[in-house]
Amino acid sequence: MNIDIMRLVVGPIRTNCYLIKNKLSDGVIIVDPGGDEEVIENRMLAYHMKPVAILLTHGHFDHIGAVNQLKSRFGVKVYAYKDEKEVLERPDINLSSMFEGPMSIKADVYLRDNEEFELDGIKFKTIYTPGHTIGSCCFYIENEKVLFSGDTLFAYSHGRTDFPTGSEGAIIRSITERLLKLESDVKVYPGHEDETTIGREKMFYVIN
Repeated sequence: MNIDIMRLVVGPIRTNCYLIKNKLSDGVIIVDPGGDEEVIENRMLAYHMKPVAILLTHGHFDHIGAVNQLKSRFGVKVYAYKDEKEVLERPDINLSSMFEGPMSIKADVYLRDNEEFELDGIKFKTIYTPGHTIGSCCFYIENEKVLFSGDTLFAYSHGRTDFPTGSEGAIIRSITERLLKLESDVKVYPGHEDETTIGREKMFYVIN
C-alpha cells in the first residue's frame, strides 16, 4: 500500500476515526473525528502529521464531535455529501441535542455521487449510500482497494435506520446495489468495531 491508515477509537460510543497518510508526504486526511480532539491532535503531532482535510461519512454527533475544534485549530476544509447538510447543521437531527449537547457543523465542500477528488496525492471517490442518514456516503480509494464505510456497512451488519432521515430499505439497497458491487478484496474500514472485506459481506448478505 502507498498509504498508512491509523484507527483511533474516540467519543462516547467508541467511533472509529481514521487518519489516512500518503507515505510520501507528511499530510494527513482525517475521517470522522467523533470526539476526543486532544487524542486525535496528539496522535498527529506524535507522527509529525499535518492535517489536510476532514472527511465526514455522515453527520451524527458521534462522527462530528471534534470537527469544529480541529477545523479551527488547523484551518482545514470539511467535506461531506450534499444531502447531509441539514443533518450536520441541526442538533435535533444529528442527535447531539440528546447526547453531547447541541452541535452544528458547516461543511466547506459538498460532494456528489461518484465525484472524484484528490487530497495530498490520494484519489478518493464518493459513493452515495443513503439509509443510515439521508446523506450518508462512503469514501473509496480505488487504487488501494480501501473503503471507508461510516455507519452504512459494518462487519456482518449495518448501521441503525431508526434515527431521523434513516431508511432500512435505502440502506439495504445502498449496500447490495453499490458497495457489494465492488471487488471482493476491497478492505472495509467501518465507523464502529473491526474491519471487514467486501468478499465477506457478499457471503453474509447472500446467506441472509
